[in-house]
Amino acid sequence: MKILIIRFSSIGDIVLTTPVVRCLKNQLPGCEIHYLTKAGFEPVLTGNPYIDHFHFLDGNFRSILKNLRGQQFDYIIDLHGNLRSFRVKLGLHFKPQIHTFHKLNFEKWVLVNFKKNLLPKVHIVNRYMHTVKDLGVIYDDRGLDFFISENDETAFLNILPPEFGNQYVCLVPGAKFATKSIPASKAAEIVKLINRPVVIVGGHAEYELAQEIIALSGHKNIVNLCGKMNLPKSAAAVKHAHAVITADTGLMHIASAFNKKIISVWGNTVPELGMYPFLSSEKSFIAEVKNLRCRPCSKIGYAKCPKGHFSCMMNQQASEIAAQTN
Repeated sequence: MKILIIRFSSIGDIVLTTPVVRCLKNQLPGCEIHYLTKAGFEPVLTGNPYIDHFHFLDGNFRSILKNLRGQQFDYIIDLHGNLRSFRVKLGLHFKPQIHTFHKLNFEKWVLVNFKKNLLPKVHIVNRYMHTVKDLGVIYDDRGLDFFISENDETAFLNILPPEFGNQYVCLVPGAKFATKSIPASKAAEIVKLINRPVVIVGGHAEYELAQEIIALSGHKNIVNLCGKMNLPKSAAAVKHAHAVITADTGLMHIASAFNKKIISVWGNTVPELGMYPFLSSEKSFIAEVKNLRCRPCSKIGYAKCPKGHFSCMMNQQASEIAAQTN
């Protein structure tokens, strides 16, 4: 039995599909799991032992379809449900059984535009699992998966100041959209109140943000690793942390995969969209400014606050967030 799973992006969304991958592999004896994603997200999945074959889309649909047609899949599990995944399904000339994830875009639109929540009170992981229920596959209560090579983990530990041990707080302030990111002034306010070492992680785009946080906070035991590590090494920073303070971004879900203590800080998005940390409640603290009439203003985010005040982040209680790291 050959199964193709489709999820093109992004880091967090792909990590959230890993229970489907694992449960299919473990519960359907002898099945062969293929995964199709964008080439840029290869580091999210390549260490996953439950995936037999990877297919990476680099923009050349003709080439990827030619490769996929030769596989003769029995099932396609479309966990993206967009125009691109539809083109893939349409381009396969054989007739596999197709199971497509329902994204509930109308319900999300109503929540964003009218602040009326019609979404089910179900985490997106459970909704992903619902997509494969007709195959007799059920969730196994084992959480999310993220795999780090020994080389990447060792490389991170060699960068980490030895005195930090596993007592540091990992701060992930950045996100793809500015309205999901923790502003430097608010992050610095939080960091000032943390009585532990702090490691800031993110990509090259977050380096200057991290430098500003360090300058504003005056914290004496803090390092900026933004842009200095690949994704697996950043994941190792999350894995070895005492606690993780994070915006609504991919490393939040990677922290869930390692069952870390997570303090997630929410700006323009809301947990009701179903993508809050997939953890037991005692390990996950959600920091959000409730009762803002403008929130959520988007299901993804903007380059700047549409209202100009950015109250969803600027009114966050720094002392409450910092206290969760004790």
